[in-house]
Amino acid sequence: MKKNLLSLSAAALIALCSCSDDKEDSNKGGNNGDYDSLTEIVFNNELGNGDQDFEIKGNYYLPKGTYLMKGWCYITSGSTLTIEEGTVIKGDKDTKAALIVEKGGKLYAQGSKTAPIVFTSEEAAGSRRPGDWGGLIICGQAPNNKTSQQIEGGPRSTHGGNDPEDSSGVLSYVRVEFAGYPFKADEEINGITFGSVGRGTQVDHLQVSYSNDDSFEWFGGNVNCTNLISYHGWDDDFDTDNGFSGNLQFLLAVRHPRIADTSVSNGFESDNNKDASTESPFTSCVFSNVTIVGPIGQAADFSNTTDYINGGDYYPNNGSKLGQFQSAMQVRRNSRLNCFNSVAMGFPVGLILENDKGGNTQGAATNGDLNLNNIYFAQMDIVGSDKNKSFTDAFTNNSGDLDATQKSFSHQFFLAQSGNKYFDSIEDLKLKQPNSLKSSANYGPTTGSPLLNGADFTNSKLSSMKKVNYVGAFSSDSDTWMDGWTNFDPQNTTY
Repeated sequence: MKKNLLSLSAAALIALCSCSDDKEDSNKGGNNGDYDSLTEIVFNNELGNGDQDFEIKGNYYLPKGTYLMKGWCYITSGSTLTIEEGTVIKGDKDTKAALIVEKGGKLYAQGSKTAPIVFTSEEAAGSRRPGDWGGLIICGQAPNNKTSQQIEGGPRSTHGGNDPEDSSGVLSYVRVEFAGYPFKADEEINGITFGSVGRGTQVDHLQVSYSNDDSFEWFGGNVNCTNLISYHGWDDDFDTDNGFSGNLQFLLAVRHPRIADTSVSNGFESDNNKDASTESPFTSCVFSNVTIVGPIGQAADFSNTTDYINGGDYYPNNGSKLGQFQSAMQVRRNSRLNCFNSVAMGFPVGLILENDKGGNTQGAATNGDLNLNNIYFAQMDIVGSDKNKSFTDAFTNNSGDLDATQKSFSHQFFLAQSGNKYFDSIEDLKLKQPNSLKSSANYGPTTGSPLLNGADFTNSKLSSMKKVNYVGAFSSDSDTWMDGWTNFDPQNTTY
Protein backbone atom coordinates (compact mmCIF):
# COMPACT_ATOMS: atom_id res chain seq x y z
CA MET A 1 0.00 0.00 0.00
CA LYS A 2 1.26 3.45 -0.85
CA LYS A 3 1.42 5.75 2.12
CA ASN A 4 2.79 9.14 3.05
CA LEU A 5 5.21 10.01 5.83
CA LEU A 6 3.46 10.95 9.01
CA SER A 7 5.59 13.26 11.14
CA LEU A 8 7.83 16.30 11.15
CA SER A 9 11.00 16.80 13.10
CA ALA A 10 10.60 19.20 16.00
CA ALA A 11 12.59 21.89 14.18
CA ALA A 12 10.52 21.54 11.05
CA LEU A 13 7.31 21.61 13.05
CA ILE A 14 8.37 24.83 14.77
CA ALA A 15 9.21 26.33 11.38
CA LEU A 16 5.80 25.33 10.06
CA CYS A 17 3.95 26.72 13.05
CA SER A 18 5.83 30.01 12.74
CA CYS A 19 4.26 30.68 9.35
CA SER A 20 2.00 33.70 9.73
CA ASP A 21 -1.74 33.34 9.42
CA ASP A 22 -1.92 35.94 6.68
CA LYS A 23 0.43 33.80 4.55
CA GLU A 24 -1.85 30.80 4.92
CA ASP A 25 -4.87 32.92 4.08
CA SER A 26 -3.30 34.60 1.05
CA ASN A 27 -5.10 32.32 -1.44
CA LYS A 28 -1.81 31.10 -2.92
CA GLY A 29 -2.62 28.34 -5.40
CA GLY A 30 -6.31 29.19 -5.48
CA ASN A 31 -7.15 27.09 -2.41
CA ASN A 32 -8.39 29.94 -0.21
CA GLY A 33 -5.70 29.18 2.35
CA ASP A 34 -7.16 25.72 3.00
CA TYR A 35 -3.97 23.64 3.20
CA ASP A 36 -3.44 20.24 4.73
CA SER A 37 -0.75 19.64 7.32
CA LEU A 38 2.76 19.25 5.97
CA THR A 39 3.22 16.40 8.43
CA GLU A 40 1.92 14.10 5.72
CA ILE A 41 4.57 14.90 3.10
CA VAL A 42 7.65 16.39 4.82
CA PHE A 43 10.00 14.76 7.33
CA ASN A 44 13.29 16.35 8.42
CA ASN A 45 12.99 18.78 5.50
CA GLU A 46 12.72 15.86 3.08
CA LEU A 47 10.01 15.63 0.44
CA GLY A 48 9.29 12.02 -0.54
CA ASN A 49 10.53 8.80 1.01
CA GLY A 50 12.88 7.53 -1.70
CA ASP A 51 10.34 5.24 -3.36
CA GLN A 52 9.10 5.71 -6.92
CA ASP A 53 5.44 5.82 -5.91
CA PHE A 54 5.28 8.53 -3.22
CA GLU A 55 1.94 10.34 -3.52
CA ILE A 56 1.01 13.87 -2.50
CA LYS A 57 -2.73 13.80 -1.81
CA GLY A 58 -4.43 16.98 -0.65
CA ASN A 59 -3.53 20.66 -0.76
CA TYR A 60 -0.11 21.54 0.66
CA TYR A 61 1.84 24.74 1.17
CA LEU A 62 5.63 24.39 1.30
CA PRO A 63 7.14 27.34 3.21
CA LYS A 64 10.36 28.95 2.05
CA GLY A 65 13.31 26.76 2.92
CA THR A 66 15.72 24.17 1.58
CA TYR A 67 14.40 20.63 1.09
CA LEU A 68 15.80 17.33 -0.16
CA MET A 69 13.46 15.57 -2.57
CA LYS A 70 13.80 11.78 -2.55
CA GLY A 71 12.37 9.39 -5.11
CA TRP A 72 9.47 10.08 -7.46
CA CYS A 73 6.88 12.38 -5.90
CA TYR A 74 3.47 12.44 -7.60
CA ILE A 75 1.01 15.31 -7.16
CA THR A 76 -2.12 13.25 -7.69
CA SER A 77 -5.37 14.23 -9.40
CA GLY A 78 -7.30 16.75 -7.34
CA SER A 79 -4.24 17.66 -5.24
CA THR A 80 -2.04 20.76 -5.17
CA LEU A 81 1.43 21.64 -4.01
CA THR A 82 2.16 25.34 -3.52
CA ILE A 83 5.83 26.29 -3.11
CA GLU A 84 6.80 29.61 -1.59
CA GLU A 85 9.14 31.89 -3.52
CA GLY A 86 12.82 31.56 -2.65
CA THR A 87 12.53 27.84 -1.89
CA VAL A 88 15.34 25.47 -2.92
CA ILE A 89 14.56 21.80 -3.61
CA LYS A 90 17.55 19.51 -4.07
CA GLY A 91 17.06 16.31 -6.02
CA ASP A 92 18.47 13.18 -4.41
CA LYS A 93 20.87 11.39 -6.75
CA ASP A 94 20.62 7.89 -5.28
CA THR A 95 16.82 7.75 -5.66
CA LYS A 96 16.66 9.62 -9.02
CA ALA A 97 14.30 12.18 -7.51
CA ALA A 98 11.59 13.71 -9.70
CA LEU A 99 8.46 15.80 -9.16
CA ILE A 100 5.54 14.69 -11.33
CA VAL A 101 2.24 16.55 -11.63
CA GLU A 102 -0.43 14.08 -12.72
CA LYS A 103 -3.55 14.85 -14.74
CA GLY A 104 -5.87 16.87 -12.53
CA GLY A 105 -3.07 17.77 -10.11
CA LYS A 106 -1.62 21.26 -9.80
CA LEU A 107 1.76 22.73 -8.95
CA TYR A 108 1.90 26.39 -7.90
CA ALA A 109 5.58 27.31 -8.12
CA GLN A 110 5.35 31.10 -8.22
CA GLY A 111 8.81 32.52 -7.63
CA SER A 112 9.79 36.12 -8.16
CA LYS A 113 12.53 38.08 -9.86
CA THR A 114 14.38 38.49 -6.58
CA ALA A 115 13.43 35.12 -5.06
CA PRO A 116 13.14 32.39 -7.69
CA ILE A 117 12.27 28.81 -6.85
CA VAL A 118 15.22 26.50 -7.56
CA PHE A 119 15.25 22.76 -8.28
CA THR A 120 18.85 21.62 -8.31
CA SER A 121 21.35 18.85 -7.55
CA GLU A 122 22.05 17.77 -3.98
CA GLU A 123 25.74 17.40 -4.88
CA ALA A 124 28.25 19.89 -3.51
CA ALA A 125 29.34 22.94 -5.50
CA GLY A 126 31.99 21.90 -8.00
CA SER A 127 30.77 18.28 -8.17
CA ARG A 128 27.43 18.63 -9.94
CA ARG A 129 26.76 16.88 -13.24
CA PRO A 130 23.94 16.74 -15.81
CA GLY A 131 21.53 14.03 -14.71
CA ASP A 132 22.20 14.19 -10.97
CA TRP A 133 18.43 13.85 -10.37
CA GLY A 134 15.28 13.25 -12.40
CA GLY A 135 13.49 16.45 -13.32
CA LEU A 136 10.15 18.20 -13.40
CA ILE A 137 7.19 16.67 -15.26
CA ILE A 138 3.79 18.31 -15.78
CA CYS A 139 0.91 16.20 -17.14
CA GLY A 140 -2.34 17.81 -18.22
CA GLN A 141 -5.67 17.14 -19.88
CA ALA A 142 -5.38 19.19 -23.06
CA PRO A 143 -5.54 17.47 -26.49
CA ASN A 144 -2.68 15.69 -28.24
CA ASN A 145 -2.66 13.57 -31.40
CA LYS A 146 -2.21 10.21 -29.69
CA THR A 147 -5.07 10.56 -27.14
CA SER A 148 -4.01 9.35 -23.69
CA GLN A 149 -0.38 8.27 -23.51
CA GLN A 150 2.28 7.56 -20.93
CA ILE A 151 4.76 10.35 -20.28
CA GLU A 152 8.36 9.96 -21.43
CA GLY A 153 11.08 9.01 -18.96
CA GLY A 154 9.57 6.16 -16.95
CA PRO A 155 6.91 7.54 -14.55
CA ARG A 156 3.51 5.86 -14.42
CA SER A 157 1.62 9.02 -15.36
CA THR A 158 -0.47 9.50 -18.48
CA HIS A 159 -1.41 12.75 -20.17
CA GLY A 160 -3.98 13.93 -22.67
CA GLY A 161 -7.67 14.78 -22.76
CA ASN A 162 -10.19 17.13 -24.34
CA ASP A 163 -9.79 20.32 -22.32
CA PRO A 164 -7.66 22.98 -24.03
CA GLU A 165 -8.32 25.34 -21.10
CA ASP A 166 -6.97 22.86 -18.55
CA SER A 167 -4.74 24.26 -15.81
CA SER A 168 -1.85 22.44 -14.18
CA GLY A 169 -1.05 25.47 -12.00
CA VAL A 170 1.77 28.03 -12.25
CA LEU A 171 5.47 27.80 -13.13
CA SER A 172 6.99 31.26 -12.89
CA TYR A 173 10.52 32.39 -12.01
CA VAL A 174 11.78 28.83 -11.60
CA ARG A 175 15.20 27.30 -12.26
CA VAL A 176 15.83 23.60 -12.94
CA GLU A 177 19.50 22.55 -12.81
CA PHE A 178 21.42 19.28 -13.44
CA ALA A 179 18.28 17.20 -14.09
CA GLY A 180 17.78 14.27 -16.47
CA TYR A 181 18.87 11.09 -14.69
CA PRO A 182 18.38 8.11 -17.07
CA PHE A 183 15.59 5.86 -15.78
CA LYS A 184 17.17 3.27 -18.07
CA ALA A 185 19.35 3.42 -21.20
CA ASP A 186 18.24 6.25 -23.52
CA GLU A 187 15.18 7.04 -21.35
CA GLU A 188 16.11 10.18 -19.49
CA ILE A 189 13.67 12.60 -17.92
CA ASN A 190 13.96 16.05 -19.49
CA GLY A 191 14.73 19.20 -17.53
CA ILE A 192 11.05 20.17 -17.77
CA THR A 193 8.54 17.96 -19.60
CA PHE A 194 5.07 19.21 -20.54
CA GLY A 195 2.57 16.46 -21.40
CA SER A 196 -0.70 17.79 -22.86
CA VAL A 197 -0.55 20.89 -20.66
CA GLY A 198 -3.42 23.31 -21.29
CA ARG A 199 -3.39 27.04 -21.81
CA GLY A 200 -4.96 27.59 -18.39
CA THR A 201 -1.48 26.95 -16.99
CA GLN A 202 0.83 29.93 -16.42
CA VAL A 203 4.39 29.33 -17.68
CA ASP A 204 6.98 32.10 -17.74
CA HIS A 205 10.55 32.90 -16.69
CA LEU A 206 12.04 29.40 -16.54
CA GLN A 207 15.72 28.50 -16.81
CA VAL A 208 16.86 24.92 -17.39
CA SER A 209 20.63 24.44 -17.06
CA TYR A 210 22.79 21.37 -17.65
CA SER A 211 19.92 19.01 -18.36
CA ASN A 212 21.05 15.50 -19.31
CA ASP A 213 18.38 15.25 -22.03
CA ASP A 214 16.24 17.95 -23.66
CA SER A 215 15.93 21.15 -21.68
CA PHE A 216 12.25 21.62 -22.56
CA GLU A 217 9.95 19.16 -24.30
CA TRP A 218 6.25 19.48 -25.07
CA PHE A 219 4.10 16.45 -25.94
CA GLY A 220 0.82 17.82 -27.23
CA GLY A 221 -1.14 20.46 -25.34
CA ASN A 222 -1.39 24.15 -26.06
CA VAL A 223 0.20 25.93 -23.09
CA ASN A 224 1.63 29.36 -23.88
CA CYS A 225 5.12 30.15 -22.57
CA THR A 226 7.31 33.23 -22.37
CA ASN A 227 10.88 33.99 -21.25
CA LEU A 228 12.46 30.54 -21.31
CA ILE A 229 16.19 29.81 -21.11
CA SER A 230 17.94 26.58 -22.10
CA TYR A 231 21.54 26.71 -20.91
CA HIS A 232 24.28 24.17 -21.68
CA GLY A 233 21.87 21.29 -22.21
CA TRP A 234 22.89 17.81 -23.35
CA ASP A 235 20.40 17.08 -26.13
CA ASP A 236 17.85 19.42 -27.74
CA ASP A 237 16.88 22.79 -26.34
CA PHE A 238 13.22 23.03 -27.43
CA ASP A 239 11.58 19.75 -28.52
CA THR A 240 7.95 19.73 -29.71
CA ASP A 241 5.83 16.66 -30.44
CA ASN A 242 2.35 15.09 -30.58
CA GLY A 243 0.41 18.12 -31.76
CA PHE A 244 1.78 20.81 -29.47
CA SER A 245 0.18 24.10 -30.50
CA GLY A 246 1.18 26.70 -27.91
CA ASN A 247 2.62 30.18 -28.52
CA LEU A 248 6.13 30.86 -27.21
CA GLN A 249 8.01 34.17 -27.14
CA PHE A 250 11.35 35.47 -25.83
CA LEU A 251 13.45 32.31 -25.64
CA LEU A 252 17.21 31.88 -25.28
CA ALA A 253 19.20 28.69 -25.95
CA VAL A 254 22.96 28.57 -25.34
CA ARG A 255 25.12 25.54 -26.06
CA HIS A 256 28.34 24.52 -24.31
CA PRO A 257 30.77 23.67 -27.16
CA ARG A 258 31.77 20.39 -25.48
CA ILE A 259 28.37 19.00 -24.43
CA ALA A 260 26.22 17.25 -27.05
CA ASP A 261 24.24 14.00 -27.23
CA THR A 262 24.90 10.81 -29.15
CA SER A 263 21.53 11.28 -30.88
CA VAL A 264 22.88 14.60 -32.28
CA SER A 265 21.82 17.82 -30.59
CA ASN A 266 19.63 20.53 -32.10
CA GLY A 267 18.27 23.88 -31.00
CA PHE A 268 14.76 23.02 -32.20
CA GLU A 269 13.63 19.45 -32.83
CA SER A 270 10.05 19.04 -33.92
CA ASP A 271 7.86 16.07 -34.96
CA ASN A 272 4.14 15.71 -35.46
CA ASN A 273 4.69 12.40 -33.72
CA LYS A 274 7.34 9.69 -33.82
CA ASP A 275 5.43 7.81 -36.54
CA ALA A 276 5.33 10.83 -38.89
CA SER A 277 1.57 10.31 -39.21
CA THR A 278 -0.91 12.99 -40.24
CA GLU A 279 -2.95 12.59 -37.07
CA SER A 280 -4.40 15.84 -35.80
CA PRO A 281 -3.97 18.15 -34.10
CA PHE A 282 -0.70 18.77 -35.92
CA THR A 283 2.33 20.08 -34.12
CA SER A 284 1.77 23.72 -35.06
CA CYS A 285 3.35 25.71 -32.24
CA VAL A 286 4.37 29.29 -32.92
CA PHE A 287 7.73 30.66 -31.76
CA SER A 288 8.83 34.27 -31.95
CA ASN A 289 11.88 36.18 -30.70
CA VAL A 290 14.19 33.24 -30.11
CA THR A 291 17.99 33.52 -29.82
CA ILE A 292 19.96 30.28 -30.29
CA VAL A 293 23.72 30.31 -29.66
CA GLY A 294 25.49 27.26 -31.07
CA PRO A 295 28.94 25.80 -30.34
CA ILE A 296 30.89 27.35 -33.21
CA GLY A 297 32.88 30.39 -32.16
CA GLN A 298 32.68 29.75 -28.43
CA ALA A 299 36.06 28.02 -27.98
CA ALA A 300 39.33 28.66 -29.77
CA ASP A 301 40.24 24.95 -29.81
CA PHE A 302 36.85 23.83 -31.12
CA SER A 303 37.30 23.74 -34.88
CA ASN A 304 35.78 20.49 -36.17
CA THR A 305 32.15 20.66 -35.15
CA THR A 306 31.32 17.12 -36.31
CA ASP A 307 33.96 15.40 -34.15
CA TYR A 308 32.88 13.60 -31.01
CA ILE A 309 33.57 15.85 -28.10
CA ASN A 310 34.88 15.54 -24.58
CA GLY A 311 32.50 16.63 -21.87
CA GLY A 312 35.32 17.29 -19.43
CA ASP A 313 34.19 18.30 -15.96
CA TYR A 314 30.52 17.88 -16.85
CA TYR A 315 30.64 14.26 -18.00
CA PRO A 316 28.04 12.49 -15.78
CA ASN A 317 29.24 8.88 -16.06
CA ASN A 318 25.65 7.62 -15.84
CA GLY A 319 25.33 5.80 -19.13
CA SER A 320 24.67 8.86 -21.26
CA LYS A 321 26.81 9.06 -24.39
CA LEU A 322 28.46 12.13 -25.80
CA GLY A 323 27.94 12.89 -29.47
CA GLN A 324 27.65 15.63 -32.06
CA PHE A 325 25.93 18.90 -32.61
CA GLN A 326 23.69 19.01 -35.65
CA SER A 327 21.35 21.90 -36.42
CA ALA A 328 19.80 25.07 -35.13
CA MET A 329 16.40 23.83 -36.36
CA GLN A 330 15.33 20.30 -37.28
CA VAL A 331 11.70 19.99 -38.40
CA ARG A 332 10.54 16.54 -39.51
CA ARG A 333 7.84 13.83 -39.42
CA ASN A 334 5.01 16.07 -40.62
CA SER A 335 5.53 18.80 -38.05
CA ARG A 336 4.08 22.19 -38.94
CA LEU A 337 6.17 24.27 -36.57
CA ASN A 338 6.23 28.03 -37.08
CA CYS A 339 9.05 30.40 -36.15
CA PHE A 340 9.37 34.15 -36.66
CA ASN A 341 11.66 37.05 -35.71
CA SER A 342 14.45 34.82 -34.44
CA VAL A 343 18.22 34.44 -34.75
CA ALA A 344 20.48 31.37 -34.62
CA MET A 345 24.24 31.10 -34.96
CA GLY A 346 27.16 28.72 -34.90
CA PHE A 347 25.82 25.25 -35.81
CA PRO A 348 27.06 22.66 -38.30
CA VAL A 349 23.66 22.94 -40.03
CA GLY A 350 21.21 25.82 -40.01
CA LEU A 351 17.93 24.16 -41.05
CA ILE A 352 16.77 20.59 -41.65
CA LEU A 353 13.36 20.03 -43.24
CA GLU A 354 13.22 16.26 -43.46
CA ASN A 355 10.76 13.87 -45.10
CA ASP A 356 11.69 10.87 -42.97
CA LYS A 357 9.39 7.94 -42.13
CA GLY A 358 7.15 8.81 -45.07
CA GLY A 359 6.32 12.25 -43.77
CA ASN A 360 5.96 15.29 -46.03
CA THR A 361 7.46 18.13 -44.02
CA GLN A 362 8.79 19.75 -47.17
CA GLY A 363 5.29 19.69 -48.66
CA ALA A 364 3.94 21.43 -45.56
CA ALA A 365 6.60 24.10 -46.00
CA THR A 366 5.78 24.56 -49.68
CA ASN A 367 2.04 24.78 -48.93
CA GLY A 368 2.50 27.40 -46.21
CA ASP A 369 1.46 25.10 -43.37
CA LEU A 370 4.95 25.51 -41.90
CA ASN A 371 6.22 29.09 -41.64
CA LEU A 372 9.80 30.20 -41.04
CA ASN A 373 9.96 33.93 -41.60
CA ASN A 374 12.20 36.77 -40.52
CA ILE A 375 14.86 34.39 -39.24
CA TYR A 376 18.54 35.34 -39.23
CA PHE A 377 21.27 32.67 -39.47
CA ALA A 378 24.97 33.40 -38.89
CA GLN A 379 28.11 31.30 -39.34
CA MET A 380 26.67 27.88 -40.04
CA ASP A 381 28.91 25.25 -41.66
CA ILE A 382 26.07 24.76 -44.15
CA VAL A 383 22.77 26.61 -44.44
CA GLY A 384 20.61 23.51 -44.82
CA SER A 385 20.40 19.75 -45.06
CA ASP A 386 17.50 17.46 -45.94
CA LYS A 387 18.61 14.37 -44.08
CA ASN A 388 19.29 13.58 -40.43
CA LYS A 389 22.99 13.09 -39.61
CA SER A 390 24.12 13.69 -43.20
CA PHE A 391 25.77 17.11 -42.66
CA THR A 392 25.53 17.59 -46.44
CA ASP A 393 23.88 20.51 -48.24
CA ALA A 394 22.41 18.38 -51.03
CA PHE A 395 18.84 17.99 -52.25
CA THR A 396 16.68 15.06 -51.22
CA ASN A 397 12.96 14.44 -50.85
CA ASN A 398 11.00 11.27 -50.11
CA SER A 399 13.55 9.01 -51.79
CA GLY A 400 16.24 9.74 -49.24
CA ASP A 401 18.89 9.83 -51.97
CA LEU A 402 21.09 12.91 -52.03
CA ASP A 403 21.48 14.93 -55.23
CA ALA A 404 24.73 16.85 -54.85
CA THR A 405 24.03 18.87 -58.01
CA GLN A 406 21.42 20.91 -56.10
CA LYS A 407 21.47 22.72 -52.79
CA SER A 408 19.20 21.13 -50.22
CA PHE A 409 15.49 21.89 -50.20
CA SER A 410 16.05 23.29 -46.71
CA HIS A 411 18.71 25.74 -47.95
CA GLN A 412 16.59 26.89 -50.88
CA PHE A 413 13.45 27.22 -48.76
CA PHE A 414 15.19 29.21 -46.03
CA LEU A 415 16.63 31.82 -48.39
CA ALA A 416 13.34 32.13 -50.31
CA GLN A 417 11.21 32.99 -47.28
CA SER A 418 10.24 36.55 -46.42
CA GLY A 419 12.71 38.36 -44.18
CA ASN A 420 15.19 35.49 -43.79
CA LYS A 421 18.88 36.46 -43.90
CA TYR A 422 22.20 34.68 -43.74
CA PHE A 423 25.43 36.19 -42.36
CA ASP A 424 28.86 34.63 -42.84
CA SER A 425 30.09 35.66 -39.40
CA ILE A 426 28.53 35.87 -35.93
CA GLU A 427 30.32 39.20 -35.61
CA ASP A 428 28.03 40.59 -38.33
CA LEU A 429 25.14 40.36 -35.85
CA LYS A 430 26.90 42.85 -33.55
CA LEU A 431 25.94 41.12 -30.34
CA LYS A 432 27.51 42.33 -27.12
CA GLN A 433 29.48 39.16 -26.28
CA PRO A 434 27.83 35.87 -27.34
CA ASN A 435 30.40 33.49 -25.82
CA SER A 436 29.03 31.53 -22.88
CA LEU A 437 32.51 30.45 -21.80
CA LYS A 438 33.36 34.01 -20.80
CA SER A 439 32.00 35.62 -17.66
CA SER A 440 30.86 38.67 -19.60
CA ALA A 441 28.51 36.76 -21.91
CA ASN A 442 25.77 38.98 -23.30
CA TYR A 443 23.50 37.93 -26.18
CA GLY A 444 21.85 41.30 -26.77
CA PRO A 445 22.32 43.42 -29.91
CA THR A 446 24.43 46.56 -29.80
CA THR A 447 24.07 49.79 -31.80
CA GLY A 448 24.06 49.07 -35.53
CA SER A 449 22.98 45.43 -35.15
CA PRO A 450 20.78 44.15 -38.00
CA LEU A 451 18.55 42.60 -35.32
CA LEU A 452 17.35 46.02 -34.19
CA ASN A 453 14.18 47.23 -35.90
CA GLY A 454 14.05 44.01 -37.92
CA ALA A 455 10.88 42.40 -36.58
CA ASP A 456 7.72 41.76 -38.58
CA PHE A 457 4.45 40.77 -36.87
CA THR A 458 2.13 40.94 -39.88
CA ASN A 459 1.59 37.17 -40.07
CA SER A 460 -1.77 36.27 -38.55
CA LYS A 461 -0.19 33.49 -36.48
CA LEU A 462 1.47 36.22 -34.41
CA SER A 463 -1.75 38.06 -33.56
CA SER A 464 -1.63 37.12 -29.87
CA MET A 465 2.09 37.79 -29.45
CA LYS A 466 3.63 40.90 -27.91
CA LYS A 467 4.63 43.24 -30.74
CA VAL A 468 8.26 44.35 -30.55
CA ASN A 469 10.59 45.85 -33.13
CA TYR A 470 13.59 43.52 -32.76
CA VAL A 471 14.65 40.05 -33.91
CA GLY A 472 15.74 37.62 -31.21
CA ALA A 473 15.09 37.46 -27.48
CA PHE A 474 16.57 40.83 -26.49
CA SER A 475 15.79 44.44 -27.27
CA SER A 476 19.39 45.51 -26.61
CA ASP A 477 22.51 44.54 -24.70
CA SER A 478 20.93 46.16 -21.63
CA ASP A 479 17.64 44.24 -21.77
CA THR A 480 16.71 43.29 -18.19
CA TRP A 481 14.32 40.35 -18.42
CA MET A 482 17.02 37.89 -17.24
CA ASP A 483 18.17 40.05 -14.33
CA GLY A 484 17.88 38.82 -10.75
CA TRP A 485 16.38 35.35 -11.11
CA THR A 486 18.80 33.58 -13.49
CA ASN A 487 22.07 31.78 -12.70
CA PHE A 488 24.68 31.00 -15.36
CA ASP A 489 27.15 29.38 -12.95
CA PRO A 490 25.07 26.87 -10.97
CA GLN A 491 28.09 24.58 -10.71
CA ASN A 492 29.76 26.91 -8.21
CA THR A 493 26.70 28.18 -6.34
CA THR A 494 26.31 27.26 -2.69
CA TYR A 495 22.69 26.42 -1.89
